[in-house]
Amino acid sequence: MLVGGWAQAGPSMLAAFLASLVEGVEALTVVLAVGSVRGWRGALSGGAAALVVLLAVVAVLGRALTLIPLDLIQAGVGGLLLLFGLRWLRKAVLRAAKIIPLHAEDAVFARETEALGRAGGLGAGPWGDWLGFATSFQATMLEGTEVVFIVVAIGAGKNGLLVPASLGAVGAVIAVIILGVAIRRPLSAVPENALKLLVGCLLSAFGTFWVGEGIGARWPGGDWAIGGLIVGFLAVASIAVRLCRARVPLCERASGSVSP
Repeated sequence: MLVGGWAQAGPSMLAAFLASLVEGVEALTVVLAVGSVRGWRGALSGGAAALVVLLAVVAVLGRALTLIPLDLIQAGVGGLLLLFGLRWLRKAVLRAAKIIPLHAEDAVFARETEALGRAGGLGAGPWGDWLGFATSFQATMLEGTEVVFIVVAIGAGKNGLLVPASLGAVGAVIAVIILGVAIRRPLSAVPENALKLLVGCLLSAFGTFWVGEGIGARWPGGDWAIGGLIVGFLAVASIAVRLCRARVPLCERASGSVSP
């Protein structure tokens, strides 16, 4: 690949990898809870079934988008990607400023385990416990849907980007699976909010770039402008965290009483 190609392929792969890593950790927490209470056969088969469905959706949507004019895709998908990234960025900033509580995987694991333990049995099928299968499938689909949107949206911006974006997502899934098999416990040590803040900046930068491309704007430096946009969003996010901490009283930050 030419050096200039990495100006888009590199960040697209990184954005897909980090976004998939965050969502994968959240899905893994539920799958582990299901496996520990309802049995590993249903938990693993439910998660695997959801992954197959998600891969099929990426393949279908990726092919369908090739039939639409590129400038329309860039403007439309870029706008959605920007809004999606800003949503991630907003929540990450509020969590970093301690205005809303951090997402705790250990607490989610305990809550899911308790709920599954109280639930009655639905019987066992060829894929294991049906409740375990359904819960694992639903959690993986829910978290994976956001990943599919990110991968397809990034890949739709320019020909050839769907492959690196997909590789980044697949790499994250493999990493999460390996870690889950190795430790069989929630990945609470993963700095999830820091990753979400970085992913928010990456998605917002891509969205801004695609919108500009779609309306015919010429970015200084061409594709390398994506790097400048990423740095710009990171700088704005850092300033926003400091401003939020300064404006919200310490008691409200500690209690998480401010509405997200």
